[in-house]
Amino acid sequence: MIPVLREDQRSFPPSPPTNLNDPATITAHDWTAFQRLETMQDHWNRPPWHDGHRAYYWMLTFSDVPALVKTARLCQEALTPLRMDDVPEDGLHITITKIGQPDQVDLGTIDALADQALSRIPAAFTADVHPLTASRGAVRCSVTPWSPLIDLHAALTEVNAQAGVPGGKPTSRFRPHLGVTYNNQERPTGPVAALVAPLRTLPPVNVRIASVELVELRREGRTYRWDVLYSLPLGSEATSDHLL
Repeated sequence: MIPVLREDQRSFPPSPPTNLNDPATITAHDWTAFQRLETMQDHWNRPPWHDGHRAYYWMLTFSDVPALVKTARLCQEALTPLRMDDVPEDGLHITITKIGQPDQVDLGTIDALADQALSRIPAAFTADVHPLTASRGAVRCSVTPWSPLIDLHAALTEVNAQAGVPGGKPTSRFRPHLGVTYNNQERPTGPVAALVAPLRTLPPVNVRIASVELVELRREGRTYRWDVLYSLPLGSEATSDHLL
């Protein structure tokens, strides 16, 4: 059973779409939510995430998907007048959920998490990454369908809980997306929407989600970098050789 998503003003969009699998419903819902905003916030004004901050996360990464890299770069070039902070080609990702900070979670627990997750994560699936929309602090792509991503979030949230790590937001607040460029100042949404709108006609990029990465994520200036500690094959593609 797919976990129930709930309205929450801390999430974006605050309310989930009415259909978690229909691309038209999801992409329109993301765009409408952004159009209702009047102002974008500085993404980097996040006190816990100072330069150099580190934390363990479950993520999906896409540096080896040329079509996605090409589309992201095209979008970034079109948004150059905004002077935002572009996600590097090898930095494209979908954040699933937090595990905890290095001072909260030791490496033995990280090893145990990977072992527990290997038998709990769902099967591999495909998804479409749709240019383009935005949020309070970034320009980003919508991702469809949501259901398999929500299932993955729920499975990893349960693994986190059983391991006793701090974890991240509950699945009810999860809103899948893929960032393209981070907003670095407070600004009105109008000029952003004007540049983003023409890019919404670009075709989606189909990606295969065959693994989930357990990473140590860090902030370096105005970007995020990470070290992959484990890459776990999803579901039926799982093998015993998952330690990097």
